[in-house]
Amino acid sequence: MAVFNNRPLSRRHVLRGLGTCLSLPLLDAMIPRASAAPSKFRPWEKSHGVHPRMICCYVPNGVNMSEWKPTGQGTGYTLSPTLEVLKDHRSDFSVISGLGHPASKGGHSGADTWLTGADLQAVPGSDYANSISADQVAAELHGKQTRFSSLQLSDNSGTGSAGHSHTLSFDRSGTPVPAENSPRRLFDRLFIPESSADRQATLKRYAVKKSVLDSVLGEAKSLRAKLGQTDQKKLDQYLSSVRETEQRVQRLEDWVDVPKPEVPEKDLQLSMQSHNAHDRPMWIDVMLELSYLSFLTDTTRVISFEWSREAGGYGGGGENHHELSHHGGDAGMLTGLGKIDRFHLERLGRFMEFLKATEDGDRNMLDHTLIMFGSGMNSGDGGGHSPKDLPLITAGGRGLGLKQGQHLVFDKDNHPPLSNLLLTYIQKMGIETNEFRDATSTLNGLV
Repeated sequence: MAVFNNRPLSRRHVLRGLGTCLSLPLLDAMIPRASAAPSKFRPWEKSHGVHPRMICCYVPNGVNMSEWKPTGQGTGYTLSPTLEVLKDHRSDFSVISGLGHPASKGGHSGADTWLTGADLQAVPGSDYANSISADQVAAELHGKQTRFSSLQLSDNSGTGSAGHSHTLSFDRSGTPVPAENSPRRLFDRLFIPESSADRQATLKRYAVKKSVLDSVLGEAKSLRAKLGQTDQKKLDQYLSSVRETEQRVQRLEDWVDVPKPEVPEKDLQLSMQSHNAHDRPMWIDVMLELSYLSFLTDTTRVISFEWSREAGGYGGGGENHHELSHHGGDAGMLTGLGKIDRFHLERLGRFMEFLKATEDGDRNMLDHTLIMFGSGMNSGDGGGHSPKDLPLITAGGRGLGLKQGQHLVFDKDNHPPLSNLLLTYIQKMGIETNEFRDATSTLNGLV
């Protein structure tokens, strides 16, 4: 059967041709082929000011560990077939092997705990209880100087569901912070100037929100005295989330009359859709371009980006990422999974190139930007869902004191918690603390 152009065949079309109603496996001819034109976006010459920045990029479903993990350790390690994609940036990133969150149950709830380290079943009587994520700890400090305290990006907008989150970010009460998946909406929010009428409408909208929040707080305070101790704790957590929302609204209101940075949308492919397999490579690229511009213009200094939600995702040619992650040791599926891993790292490498090409004081932007890349799940030799020995890369931040260009190896059964890496990031973002979740110290070898 000949396949013309790049148009994929549907299962119904194939079944009609075969004259049968049996279910078919996913055939190559059914996979949409990426067809978006390559981006013409180019990095800017200089940033708008030197500041520490932090972006956490998450890929679901684990990786092909047999092609991911390097041999050797320290600075003399040998790049693996997958990591060879980043060979031009070798001195700017480190591979970390063996780490995991001891409290995490792994599986497809990995994104929920990647930046929090929480035990989601730790609270008696509750099916799900998260805690603050490392990015939001950093946002509490840096959000005082930027229009947006942080940005949450994902291939699904909103928050998702418990255990299958659409966001990596959680506030002080463990409430998920909603994510954005539309490049167009994100660009408009960040860079499109508002008219006088727009500003008045925005202020009116904020006033309504503040009125509602004031009403909620007032009623909750009167209710508190009538509750038992357990319910009071639950209510206090809720009130904490309401107060954080109130602070976010106030912060946005304070910025209404501050002009947004002038950023032309030329060469930004803002129409890309995250769930269109044709658009997939360009969607990731444009979201990273907008992340770069957000950092460059000091619109925010903290970003979390879930490239795909757990149990989802596409490769660069539309391949089913989740399906391939359940490889069962099949050589062909492992080959496909490795291809997706390299596709992801190509996107990461391109983002790093932008940062390296942009002057940031007496260094470049990458030297002042912390990048955490990886997954909250290890699919292992048989396609399992282990929370141990997670695939992790840390990049950038040499101007903030990180040591890069090495392979840090820890015992997967007796390792420091992944929270040690998160505490390292928090400290390098300028927060004076020695505590984060179950961290015992900063990560040995990285600082």
